[in-house]
Amino acid sequence: MEEKVEQTYLYDFYGELLNEHQRQIYEDFVLNDLSLGEIASEEGISRQGVSDMIRRCTKKLEEYEAKLHLVKKFLSVKKDIAQIHDLTGEFYKTKNPDIMNEIETISNQILEEL
Repeated sequence: MEEKVEQTYLYDFYGELLNEHQRQIYEDFVLNDLSLGEIASEEGISRQGVSDMIRRCTKKLEEYEAKLHLVKKFLSVKKDIAQIHDLTGEFYKTKNPDIMNEIETISNQILEEL
């Protein structure tokens, strides 16, 4: 997964666990796409300080994910739902009953994951 996309998912799921200062810097870098220099001048700290803060925040968010696996579960369910969506469209075109069995299998997997 692309690094910025991964950082965005991590922030979406675990960002509230960072303190306000960490959240602001991480948001500016990941979500607002500001450079280290722009954030540094806005926050009154060095570029290196911003870089270190982003690295520490990323590490902390990755540790949460390693323990809780919320992003992994979300992406898995999202993939399964997309597959159900595709199969549903195919079913209405072909009326193949095997497709409904596959949809049922996938939906049961989703329920088990939740």
